[in-house]
Amino acid sequence: MKMPILTSNLSLGPLTLNDAPFLLELVNTPGWKQFIGDRNVPDLQAALVYIQKIIDTPNVTYFMVKLHSSNTTVGVLTLIKRDYLPNHDIGFAFLPAYSGKGYAYEAAWALLKEPEILAAHSRILATTLPDNVRSIRLLEKLGMTFEKEITQAGEILRVYGLKLDY
Repeated sequence: MKMPILTSNLSLGPLTLNDAPFLLELVNTPGWKQFIGDRNVPDLQAALVYIQKIIDTPNVTYFMVKLHSSNTTVGVLTLIKRDYLPNHDIGFAFLPAYSGKGYAYEAAWALLKEPEILAAHSRILATTLPDNVRSIRLLEKLGMTFEKEITQAGEILRVYGLKLDY
């Protein structure tokens, strides 16, 4: 896939080991721990191991989201093929200082319109906890619709879907 993917405010590029300080901060934010889960990444060395595992996993892609204006990394978008879902799952997480500014929508919309994504995926799914109201609002704004609830690892997840036929 050509990188970076550019929007008016953002660039989406591949995850690298250089992103360890950012990912260490992100996975330890209260929002990540509440809605995504504790990844047990307490220090920079653990962040490097975590990133390498992501890079080495074929069905997992992390897109680092940066502001054009300052080249500051503000969040991540993910495409993950989960064993319990028939299609890839889109996810997003942003540092608290950059949440609520429309960046997640802008980045996700650009990714979902990317020709290589459209060619590779006829549908995209997303899962969220039922109480993650901000995530649900964003999924609906992207045009995703609620399909069902599933139980995975003892948690109830809401599954949203989007047919990619732009």
